[in-house]
Amino acid sequence: MRGTTVLPRTPCLKPKAGELPLHRLEVRAPDALPFTVGTFDTIGPMSRAAFPHRHTFYEIVHVTGGTGDHVIDFTRWELGPPQLAVITPGQVHHWDARDLTGFVVLFTDDFLLEHPSDRETLRRLSQQPWRLDERAAEETARLVAELDEEFRCGGQGTDSVLRALMHVLIVRAGRLPGLADPRPPARAQAVGTEFARLLGRPDLGLWSVGALAERIGVTPGYLTDAVKTATGRTAAQLMREARTREAKRFLLGTDLTVRQVASRVGFADPAYFCRFFRRETGLSPGDYRRTGDAPPEIHHD
Repeated sequence: MRGTTVLPRTPCLKPKAGELPLHRLEVRAPDALPFTVGTFDTIGPMSRAAFPHRHTFYEIVHVTGGTGDHVIDFTRWELGPPQLAVITPGQVHHWDARDLTGFVVLFTDDFLLEHPSDRETLRRLSQQPWRLDERAAEETARLVAELDEEFRCGGQGTDSVLRALMHVLIVRAGRLPGLADPRPPARAQAVGTEFARLLGRPDLGLWSVGALAERIGVTPGYLTDAVKTATGRTAAQLMREARTREAKRFLLGTDLTVRQVASRVGFADPAYFCRFFRRETGLSPGDYRRTGDAPPEIHHD
């Protein structure tokens, strides 16, 4: 996907005033596979970034050691290795951890073209970090090690092998206890997955069901029915949650004014945005920004 990857040593984009840093994936050449894997040490210091930031790519983290917290969308999750976490494009995260060890797998949406249903599994996995039992930890470690070896030493057909191994890793991770798999009809699932993917791309500015339906190529009515079938929830409800979540990111992670935040999440009228935000959260944007300075609640998975 254009703009999601850069060549090595390309300077980071300087964030716009008040906005969060946006990291792009470094690849070896302009036509290289949009994928990389390695340990926290081989990927580099940014893999342990201690400041809130976003990605243009997916990140799968297999944490094998360390203490502290992983903060995802301003919710703190206590580390409990062995642990698996997924960060999707657009999510805000950073580490508040010590002695962090493990592997990091990075790839863009284009990498999933052969297995588009993996996007939905990744979305569900991104809801929280997942502590692994002994069997899952061994299986995950083996698959990630194979990915790492193939990436570093592979030959003919490496791209296909990497995509196949990644598909297996994602499918196996999708079997973790607590991840529901309702298996809706294929067409509804595909539309619901694309709806969720686009909701995770706030940079596109698609803040209405109608705009998303047009982008996907279906009618708003069909989109509404498909999303309900695929997720059990309404498109309007998920849209409200996405706008609220993105507004929270801006309020806690930037110094944008309330008017600017309102504009970023598709509200032309700041007063209407304030009423919307209060209805969804019980707080005004200003009160939420002030209370957000307190340490977030620590969750134990």
